[in-house]
Amino acid sequence: MSAEIKNERLYGVLRAPHVSEKSARVQEHNQYVFEVAPDADKATVKAAVEAMFNVKVESVNLVNVKGKAKSFRFRPGRRRGWRKAYVRLQEGQSIDVTAKP
Repeated sequence: MSAEIKNERLYGVLRAPHVSEKSARVQEHNQYVFEVAPDADKATVKAAVEAMFNVKVESVNLVNVKGKAKSFRFRPGRRRGWRKAYVRLQEGQSIDVTAKP
């Protein structure tokens, strides 16, 4: 039963692939960018990517992205912050993040 909870937790770690100009640039160096859960650490991100995509992960770097200060009709507000992970795969492996499941 604990294995099911662990697998369920791994699937909750990766939220979505992050697609941007920079993420397209780092893909050339076998690196992929994902939005991850705020409480995720490097070990869980690595385990989640390896389990979901059946690849070997070389390294993981995590970044906290701060939310921007915005205003709407002269009322100040703030967008939510989020966490992203740069995942480097071992040589010769790749992930198709644009494919729909």
